[in-house]
Amino acid sequence: MKIATFNVNGIRTRLPHLLEWLGRDEPDVVCLQELKAVDEGFPAAEIEAAGYGGLWKGQRSWNGVAILARGTRPVEIRRELPGDPSDDHSRYIEAAVDGVHVACLYLPNGNPQPGPKFDYKLKWFERLIAHAATLVGSAHPVVMAGDYNVVPTDFDIYNPKSWRKDALLQPESRACWQRLLAQGWTDAIRKLHPEEPVYTFWDYFRQHWEKNSGLRIDHLLLNQALAPSLRAAGVDKWVRGLEKASDHAPTWVELEIRSKK
Repeated sequence: MKIATFNVNGIRTRLPHLLEWLGRDEPDVVCLQELKAVDEGFPAAEIEAAGYGGLWKGQRSWNGVAILARGTRPVEIRRELPGDPSDDHSRYIEAAVDGVHVACLYLPNGNPQPGPKFDYKLKWFERLIAHAATLVGSAHPVVMAGDYNVVPTDFDIYNPKSWRKDALLQPESRACWQRLLAQGWTDAIRKLHPEEPVYTFWDYFRQHWEKNSGLRIDHLLLNQALAPSLRAAGVDKWVRGLEKASDHAPTWVELEIRSKK
């Protein structure tokens, strides 16, 4: 089974890229972030024509998450991150796909910091840590995939010096990430590529894509029941090279578990 995460940065704008990638690489499960579309604007017909069922939670102009499943339809588990009923951001969704518990998340960016946006980022992260603690030891396989908006270490960025003031590199953000991993989650990309710089995001400035000046902020975490099934992990960088591409590239894992299709 191949499970991927992809911040599309506007699903209507990037729909041709998404469909090309789905047709070429055929991931079994896809977690999408930053749909930037209301529920009614989600391109369900086009995605179904590509062979995928979907579950989504949109929001006008920003945020929005979805889970796609090849040849089947995700079974909804929850549509929000527990811990704050007043939070109206569309940043979290969970579903079951072929026996795998899939959590798709879009963690707040937090910029500018310090300030209310960074405070919200940390509060959201605390809620994620609390909820993840209920999943990590589950007997069922669980993957938490998405745009975490955290660069875990200086090894995960081309030049940390120029990003020191960014919310993605703040000590508080990284401390939350480490506390999450300490629960027993496996960072799939780093597990299989311990000594190789791997980037998933290249911003649109100063030819960062052309120079491979990237960051690793899209992550797939596997719980204790799923981690032993990990066989491969990588980034489909070719998608970032398409014209008018998202600033993220699809990031994926391959697991030694059989799809029920």
